[in-house]
Amino acid sequence: MVRGRKVSKRLISPVPHVYIRGTILTEQRQHVTVSDLVRVHACPVRFYYEKNDPVFESERYAVCKQLSYHLGTPLDKEVIWQEILAVSPALDPMLREFLALCITKCNKSEWKPAVQTDVKVVSEKHGIVGMIDRMAADGSFSIVRAAGAMPFGTYAADRLRIACIAFCLEEMTGSDVKGGSIEYLPDGVSRFHEVQPRDRRQVIATLHTIKSIRDGEMPRHPLNAPCNRCKYRERCESSVGKRLSELL
Repeated sequence: MVRGRKVSKRLISPVPHVYIRGTILTEQRQHVTVSDLVRVHACPVRFYYEKNDPVFESERYAVCKQLSYHLGTPLDKEVIWQEILAVSPALDPMLREFLALCITKCNKSEWKPAVQTDVKVVSEKHGIVGMIDRMAADGSFSIVRAAGAMPFGTYAADRLRIACIAFCLEEMTGSDVKGGSIEYLPDGVSRFHEVQPRDRRQVIATLHTIKSIRDGEMPRHPLNAPCNRCKYRERCESSVGKRLSELL
């Protein structure tokens, strides 16, 4: 059972970070969303340039998200499609075919029905806030993805998402969290990921990167960043490693 917490007014005041053994402990001015943490981990430079831009969910995700509310029950394409249009009236009508394909795949697997959906989770210690898409009666949780599944295993970004949620749930419940499932609905596949120490280390390292960005530091791109198809490539190559004050 998750214990209720009152949000302290201190969390929005200009209070410095505290470090113990390399872990960022809030007192933080604002929490880091799991989605932002994943974006920074993928490429902190791109996040730096886009940090003030609005982020919109994809149309494919809008379809998969609505479908996820019906997992574990008979999947009625017409009912789900009407719900999707109610949420996103301007959605491309061609996505109806995508919904049908997802339903066909999902009908080939068994799914635990959710007893809670869209559950907000928070770690005050690490300054993380996120959302669990589905929680089952046995306490297990899952996140919904609109991407196809890998042949084996899970994507690095999804492993990071599960680790962030584990941090939050462990703090909120006082119990260890082994891992969680990633539901790749276009393929009708659910994969359980057991959180590893390296996942937790990556979360903590990324939190440090986010702190440096908030402090005005221009981050360096990772060695495996997808630079070839990035629109910020030239700006990145000419400015990495400098502080914002040096660029103005």
